[in-house]
Amino acid sequence: MRRLLIVRHGQSSWNATRRLQGQADTPLSDFGRRQAQAMAPLIAAMRPTMALCSDLTRTRETAALLGYPDATQDPRLREIDVGEWSGRSIAELVAEDAEAFRGWRAGTHTPPGGESWSAFRARASSVITGLPKAETNDERVLVVAHGGVIRVLLDVLLGISPGSVVPVEPAGLTVLRLGAGNGAAPAALEIYNRTADSPRLDPPD
Repeated sequence: MRRLLIVRHGQSSWNATRRLQGQADTPLSDFGRRQAQAMAPLIAAMRPTMALCSDLTRTRETAALLGYPDATQDPRLREIDVGEWSGRSIAELVAEDAEAFRGWRAGTHTPPGGESWSAFRARASSVITGLPKAETNDERVLVVAHGGVIRVLLDVLLGISPGSVVPVEPAGLTVLRLGAGNGAAPAALEIYNRTADSPRLDPPD
């Protein structure tokens, strides 16, 4: 059996001001570093047997603060590319075209110059579906990535559409239990958006 221990990166400098980042390579804020450090004991207690992360700075920093500085970096785990929306505030995007923003959250709208949900879905999920057969009966794979990647895995493995999933908290933990064959058997959601302290009800994208 394989479990995915999926941690969203800690708060980035752009999360702090609620700016959409996509693949912009923003670092963690001081608060984001503290979030990751606070989550480290919980991750250690879950004893991951391997660790993967996106190659963007905010995920690499988070992985290191969780105790996995040598996590395997994979660019397929990058956040969705938001094109011309990168760096823009969420409030500004909603004021400009609320329907387009809702459509983007639901995976039905692609920002100008951005990546479609279907392309992102195929890219990010290929990391998990392409993993070799689990070597033990209790393999635990730590995946340090982005909020969009978590939505992809909920979509692919559980059939939960992105429009039905609110963003997870920075440094929040989601645990998925996979059956045999990297998802050929039914998957199950064991933990969603577990944080080291009380989660907010409106976390940033």
